[in-house]
Amino acid sequence: MEKSSKISGFYRLSIEARRKILREWADLTDAELAAYDFPPGIDPGIFDRMIENVVGSYTYPLGIATNFRVNQKDYLVPMAIEEPSVVAAASNAAKIARAEGGFSAQTTPPIMIGQVQVLDVADPAAGRLRILAAKESLLEKANAQDPMLVKFGGGARDLEVRVIPSPRGTMLVAHLLVDARDAAGMNAVNTMCEALAPDIGRLAGGRSLLRIISNLAIYRLARATATFRPDLLATDTMKGTEVVEAILDAYTLAAVDPFRCATHNKGIMNGISAVVVATGNDFRAIESGAHTYAALQAKEGAVVKPLTTYEKDRAGNLVGSIEVPLAVGLIGGATAVHPTAKANVKLLGVKGAAELAQVLASVGLAQNFAALWALATEGIQRGHMELHARNVAATAGARPEEVDRIVARLVAERKIRIDRAKEILEELRASGSR
Repeated sequence: MEKSSKISGFYRLSIEARRKILREWADLTDAELAAYDFPPGIDPGIFDRMIENVVGSYTYPLGIATNFRVNQKDYLVPMAIEEPSVVAAASNAAKIARAEGGFSAQTTPPIMIGQVQVLDVADPAAGRLRILAAKESLLEKANAQDPMLVKFGGGARDLEVRVIPSPRGTMLVAHLLVDARDAAGMNAVNTMCEALAPDIGRLAGGRSLLRIISNLAIYRLARATATFRPDLLATDTMKGTEVVEAILDAYTLAAVDPFRCATHNKGIMNGISAVVVATGNDFRAIESGAHTYAALQAKEGAVVKPLTTYEKDRAGNLVGSIEVPLAVGLIGGATAVHPTAKANVKLLGVKGAAELAQVLASVGLAQNFAALWALATEGIQRGHMELHARNVAATAGARPEEVDRIVARLVAERKIRIDRAKEILEELRASGSR
């Protein structure tokens, strides 16, 4: 009989009942089903209330990046990520930056954008002015939707209106600018947009359609800078001054070539997203906003811009900087309910969303610098090799006491493949070696 994924009332079932269906669907063994088990100390009910159709949890490795000093304050930074060498690279970069005082970081006010789309406007230019003429009353109505946000110093701050030509006709898009304080702002901004949409549509003389937050948080930026001394960048084969020039050349390729820029910016997000995940924030929103911002900042003739910049100061030091939209929060969402996220926020010791964004920007810069340093000197694979080899050895079935011996052979042979790991494992066990 053909299996069907149409399961009536699946969402109403208990977690155990859902898991029983999975067992039957995929013929899962007890061990395979146990992989879905919740970590000790986690109340399954918390996860069952966070999303729909919960059957278990999926655990990422959680590492701690050390050496970070941001605005004269030290941090241990939790990073949830599956990619080898990211945590080590960030820690090493932070150690080098620390020699010159660490990272200096700032944030702009936590302004989020809510959009209200209006269609079928006969006179869009005049419609725009009608909306703007009613700005004060619209802002007052928006703030009435969230008096607690206003009480804590936030709330709707301004209103902008754009006239946008499109294949479906000219439309108006009103931008409600909201100070979200220590929240990411999704619920507050969406609620305000929902409340204002009928009025904005009426004022424009059209019909409102979309009313939702934008993840392109161009007014909610985080910036960080750090100085890297040449003498700390030297390798066995390159002088520190040569490394600085090589890093500048590597950065320049990202500045002029979108194919390299995509990977350059991905490396930045390796660091940022790992901390965003660890603190229970929305990494998809952060990723989307960052990459769109990179495209928005591109100069004429380019399609995307690196989120970081590298220069030499008068002393010949390498100076790195970053500017990126970071709409993160410490109030609401998973950050407020997920036990691990709560523990990670406490570990970080950040007192507000702005401070968290400053740490995130610093981690992104550190991660990017470390990648460029590796690429410009020994290549990226050397740093990845041993950690990747450990994963391969474990996948091949090696026991903990066997992993180091297998890794040493794989790295020495430069054959980090699961088939070779299995051959070495067989040889070790056949010889009785442990």
